[in-house]
Amino acid sequence: MTLPYNLVMLVVDVAVIWHVSRHRSLIAWSVAMALAGAAALVLGGLFVGWDETDFGVFRLWAYGVFLHGVALLVATAVLWRRSRPILAGVAVTCATAMLLVAADAFLIEPHWLEISHWQIASPKIHHPLRIVVVADLQTDDFGPFERDVLLQALAEKPDLLLLAGDYLQAPADKYPRLKRELNEFLREIQFTAPLGAFAIRGNIDDDADWPNIFRGSGVTPILDRTSFDLGDLQLTGLPLWESLDTQLKLPLTRPDRFHLVLGHVPNFAMSDVQADLLVAAHTHGGQVQLPFLGPVITHCRIPRAWAAGLTELPGGRRLLVCRGIGVERGSAPPMRFLCRPELMVIDLVGM
Repeated sequence: MTLPYNLVMLVVDVAVIWHVSRHRSLIAWSVAMALAGAAALVLGGLFVGWDETDFGVFRLWAYGVFLHGVALLVATAVLWRRSRPILAGVAVTCATAMLLVAADAFLIEPHWLEISHWQIASPKIHHPLRIVVVADLQTDDFGPFERDVLLQALAEKPDLLLLAGDYLQAPADKYPRLKRELNEFLREIQFTAPLGAFAIRGNIDDDADWPNIFRGSGVTPILDRTSFDLGDLQLTGLPLWESLDTQLKLPLTRPDRFHLVLGHVPNFAMSDVQADLLVAAHTHGGQVQLPFLGPVITHCRIPRAWAAGLTELPGGRRLLVCRGIGVERGSAPPMRFLCRPELMVIDLVGM
């Protein structure tokens, strides 16, 4: 419904420009712009397809802000360049700022990788361990950026590799080729680590087929709740449905071992999971964060303040949520703002 939305908004643009050209008072301009903004919001809800999620609304709103909003500001500057030069300059400045935000959100940040480092100290760790978390690759085109991320994960020299779900998000006719390309690259670069590489399922991953992404690559897919004894570390991988469960109960079976629980959706952090460290993904850190407000949406049940980075939980537990590598595909606008893609490096050290 992108084209109908933009055609109707074009009519709104023309009406606003005509009104401003006839009534050049600041009040008339303010009212017209407010009505145009309201129209962009309402029409976004009306025109989004029934088969789309709320991501479709955000796509249309992005057009409303970065296309129609900028067009109206530029038109205002042209109309007021002689009668109100200061206000025309303000309109040009605002339009320029919006274009810079759009350039950052759509062209720069989605491929501006941040390698974050987190140090977790525990008396249960007798030998330092480095863990690298690759989350939400979520690509519809396995290209140089994704390949570089996987190579950088290995360049961090991890003792353990964790893949936290959501690997490919592509149409059915494109998915087999992408799966083959990702599998061949993982096998080519020998994507593994001394303590192993383990992968869990994300919410966009096909229930039956996703383990085939890792066939022959050395990565171990975790299909059901499974624990692995890795020396000082006990790793437990959760299936998707358990990571969604806010009432999950998972007792501590080895109090002498550092227990790390890996799940895709961080809802399980609100449950009775006894572990030293909980690692999750899914939120993309909100993908769009606003100053002073944080993530706009997280699509999970945890508080928004937990949607990225480290959170101290009751009982001495810690939650680390990775912002992930990719962006939401399909009907969503492929953007990030104040929320760069993240490759997470965790160093477990003794005390």
